[in-house]
Amino acid sequence: MQPLPHHYHVQAQASTDTLVQLNSGELETLSSAPPVQFGGDGKHWSPEEFLLAAVADCYILSFKAVSTGSNFRWQDLTCAVEGILEREGKVTRFTRYILTVALTCRGEVDRDKAQKLLTKAENVCLISNSLNGSFELHTEIIEQA
Repeated sequence: MQPLPHHYHVQAQASTDTLVQLNSGELETLSSAPPVQFGGDGKHWSPEEFLLAAVADCYILSFKAVSTGSNFRWQDLTCAVEGILEREGKVTRFTRYILTVALTCRGEVDRDKAQKLLTKAENVCLISNSLNGSFELHTEIIEQA
């Protein structure tokens, strides 16, 4: 890891009749539009979905890091995130994030260690740590023969 602080840069651009185009360095350009809940057509990623995707992605990357550091073997991890958007006073914001995680391991697994690592991944995720709102973690540990 490079020394902190890290700096990240994204540029957004749109005209009155186009989708928002998101750019960052050499990365592929992404398009964004309002979600269905705000009048969008539901055919494009929205800022709300990008935010939840960042939470899920960061959770999995955090788990990969903590499991590697603990020499924990696993096969597959899925993370679904539900974000609850509410109005609090005069501000609309995400107030709650519900993570539903399924970890698949081959053979017998140390369930206590797996659960500790799943919880630790939530605690060290820098995206989750940067957000207001409460987090709920639901885990399932699956043993495959």
